[in-house]
This record gives sequence, structure tokens and C-alpha cells, in this order.
Amino acid sequence: MKHAELIKKATLLRPLSESSVRANLQSGKFRVASYSKNSVIHLDGEPCDKLEIILSGKVVVERIDESGNLLTISEFYSDDIIGGNLLFSKNPYYPMTVSTQLPTIIFEMDREELFGLLNRDAVFLRTYLEFISDHAFILGDKLKHSVNKRLRDSILGYLEYESKRQDSRRVELRITKKALAERLGVQRTSLSRELAKMKKDGLIVFDAGSITLLDNMF
Repeated sequence: MKHAELIKKATLLRPLSESSVRANLQSGKFRVASYSKNSVIHLDGEPCDKLEIILSGKVVVERIDESGNLLTISEFYSDDIIGGNLLFSKNPYYPMTVSTQLPTIIFEMDREELFGLLNRDAVFLRTYLEFISDHAFILGDKLKHSVNKRLRDSILGYLEYESKRQDSRRVELRITKKALAERLGVQRTSLSRELAKMKKDGLIVFDAGSITLLDNMF
């Protein structure tokens, strides 16, 4: 089975036996897709008809602001899912463009087969519900801080999200400060200036590769 080791590491797939995964891959109910860097996976308005689990790589959700600038709203990495919050909704359409920033491998699960698994396998059902709930909370909290906020609020929203994701007050930066500035829709100098102010105010300390949230920020 191609990508077997990556599949075994996926949290949502652990309750499933290897023989079950293999059989569904052979029948086409499951599928593994590979994307090159900067490939569009889903366009804004495209219907969501499958659950996608990222086995490796990096996926971003982007939107175009009123000025025509392309802003990155969210980033997804290995073991994250795409479409989990849309798949069974009454309006299952992607609201933004989803694309890759690195070569990416994605495990796809047909919606009807997923529904069948949720009905047949109690362990899988529990794993799925826990996974969806945890990720919906973190993503919702992040999105709340991503749009129409002061720059400081946007920075704190990003840091709080990554702190929860990495389970650490010291946030390792997975993107450059230039990329973070682009994601927040500001100039690199504006981001640097605000980070310096936040450091002076005792909210954070930082170096080239990380930003640490200080306890007295709350």
C-alpha cells in the first residue's frame, strides 16, 4: 500500500484496520492524491464532497481583500483535515480558495463511506467527533482574530492559535516574519514595529525563530 507509513500516522485513520483501508483504496472509496507546490486544491464556491486528511505538506486557505490583496487566513499541516466542517452541512461549498504551499499528499475519504463508518464503528465515531470539535474550536478562535482587527489583535490571535496548536507558550515560527506580515495584510516593517512595541509592553519576547507569550499578557 503506497504511503502506508503516512496513513498509519493519521489520527483519524488509526481506528481502521489496514485491511479495511486497503480494500477501500482499491474500491475507490478512499484515495491518496499528490499535489505539487502552489497547486489549487479547491476553488471558492466549489462543492465539498469528501473528507481530506493531510498526510504531509502544507495547505493554506486564502481570500482576496477589498484592495485585491491575497491574504492567507489559515494554514494546515500533517494530520489536519480539510472539509470536516462543511461535509455534512446544508451548504457544503468551500467559502475560500484552498491551495498548497509545499508538495502535499492528501488522503481522501468519500462522504458516503465516511457516513457509513460513523454508523458502523463506534471507536471511529468518537475519534472523529473529538477531532472535529477540537479543530473547529482552534480554527474558529483563529479566524475570529484574523479579520478586521487591529494589528496587535491579529498578531495575538495568531500566537494564541499556534500556542494551542504547539502546546507551548514558546511559539516556533513555521513561516518567516515576511510571510507572517503578508498573511496579516501589512508591511514587514509594520509587523516588526508592532512586535517591538509588544515586547516593550511586556507581552512577548522573541528571537529570529520564535515568539514567547509572557504570562503577564493576560
